[in-house]
Amino acid sequence: MDHDPVASIQTLPAIALRGLTVFPNVLIHFDVGRAASIKAMEAAMAAGEPVFLVGQKDMTVERPERDDLYTVGTLSNVRQILRMPGDNVRVMVEGISRARLRDVTQREPYLMAEIEAIPEEKAGRASAKTEALMRSTYEMFQNYTELAPKISPDLLINVLASDDPGYIADYIAQNIAMRNSDKQAILEELRPVRRLERMYRLLCREVEVLSLDMEIQSRAREQMSENQRDYYLREQMKAIQAELGESENGDSETADYRKKIAEAQLPEPVREKLEKELNRLSKQPFGSSEATVIRNYLDVCLELPWGKKTRERVSVEAARKVLDKDHYGLEKVKERILEFLAVKQLAPELKGQVICLVGPPGVGKTSIAMSMARAMNRKLARISLGGISDEAEIRGHRKTYIGAMPGRIIDAISRSGSMNPLLVLDEIDRMPAQRREVFRLSRIEGLTNDEIARRLRISKRTVEGHLNAALRTLRVKVGKFVCWLTFFILLQ
Repeated sequence: MDHDPVASIQTLPAIALRGLTVFPNVLIHFDVGRAASIKAMEAAMAAGEPVFLVGQKDMTVERPERDDLYTVGTLSNVRQILRMPGDNVRVMVEGISRARLRDVTQREPYLMAEIEAIPEEKAGRASAKTEALMRSTYEMFQNYTELAPKISPDLLINVLASDDPGYIADYIAQNIAMRNSDKQAILEELRPVRRLERMYRLLCREVEVLSLDMEIQSRAREQMSENQRDYYLREQMKAIQAELGESENGDSETADYRKKIAEAQLPEPVREKLEKELNRLSKQPFGSSEATVIRNYLDVCLELPWGKKTRERVSVEAARKVLDKDHYGLEKVKERILEFLAVKQLAPELKGQVICLVGPPGVGKTSIAMSMARAMNRKLARISLGGISDEAEIRGHRKTYIGAMPGRIIDAISRSGSMNPLLVLDEIDRMPAQRREVFRLSRIEGLTNDEIARRLRISKRTVEGHLNAALRTLRVKVGKFVCWLTFFILLQ
């Protein structure tokens, strides 16, 4: 049966397009995979009649019904059919005109549709507004061709060669990448100027999206280049360390630190800080001073008894028994300590309490602190502050210094093996270092002068001189009513 391509109503083979919109007056080729669509193409070409190409609303529908198709499609002539490897067929079609789908009259072996041709509205003489719109569209399309990949410059020439707003809109919509629903909206707009206006707005949006996409890709490429550079340098470093026989040790060191951090009962902020420092250590070159500083910092932090506490016993009666057993007299001192324990028993949330014991050497300040620690079931750590002139010895040095050491308080906590020790801050011996050590070994540890001389590798006469000087210092201080202070602090 012959069909008149200009007839108003016709029944023609139809093809449901998935993700594609064909516009009038545009030559396009695409692949056809469904058997029914291939048969429709072949039937139209064999009969020398147009084929109706209409978009499919849902691309996942394999056998579309009438409601699955858009209302407006395109009458097209089939120019060429090429068999591709596999079951696909590539066809070349040329759009003729818009047409409206009235009904689907046949579904097997291919779709037949009753369609109504839509006459093309001719644009009248271009007004100044239309001319301005066309120029803006030319400019925006030029921007698009500069941003979009794989856009031929010939497309811009073809657009510039036309003064038909309807054709310009159809041609641009056919050749740019945008949502299929937007292309369908352009196809369904029958007024040429309105169609171009809609196309201009969509083109502006696409240019903005492409600009943002280019910016994002540029940032991603820069970051990728930096990452690739870092990776290349690290691989070079690993190769150099492998040649020097250092890479294995470095890896094992990092793994050892990481294992210690994972096994330690660290608070979350401390864990994050140590992992950050460990990552810095892994990036340091072998033998650098910065790596040494970081290692010392990690060692000090990991040596602390995180999560280790003795079970505290706060009992006034138990403390009274211990104090009475260890010390005769000193009633006022023992009474004050018991008052302190009573307050702590009533308010256990109090932490870091301080007691000050005043008196000359030998009255029992240190032994009182030892009894206190035993009564409360706490570890005891003694810190001698005599002769200290630099506060950094107490609170520690900045870790950024090469050879920085922790302060005496941190060191005492580490030695105690508990996070809740009883710290004794002893200020008795404000003397030079060697004299202080001689006095400590003699009066606290009870060594003889000969034993002290052998331990310190000095003469017995020097030992005696240090002891006499120390005793003179003490007598002077006592004579001036300067008492030696011993503080003991309950941590936590």
